[in-house]
Amino acid sequence: MSEDETFQRIVDTFLKDKNIAQMVMFGSPGLRIAGKVFTFLWKGHLVLKLPGPRVQQLIDSGDAKLFDPGHGRVSKEWVSVGPGRKREWPGLAGEAREFVASVSSRKGRRAATRR
Repeated sequence: MSEDETFQRIVDTFLKDKNIAQMVMFGSPGLRIAGKVFTFLWKGHLVLKLPGPRVQQLIDSGDAKLFDPGHGRVSKEWVSVGPGRKREWPGLAGEAREFVASVSSRKGRRAATRR
């Protein structure tokens, strides 16, 4: 199965949740929750937003690197996972969804308490 097909299966699964929407990031298909992107496919790699320690763990285990969209600036919470780990992509996308949802809900609670 190609990277595009693998990602499309992930999209089809996640879009069953009404809180998740499809979007485009850097010209590539992706998913977001609460208006925040949590994963997208870019040049055959799955790009995910995860906590810094988890990003480092994936990098240390191989076939993953900090995501750089091409302008030389990487983010410590964005990781690009190569096609050699496609079997792990659905689970990693789930981790990213949970992480972004939890960060978004914490920010929402802080904003509500300041009102």
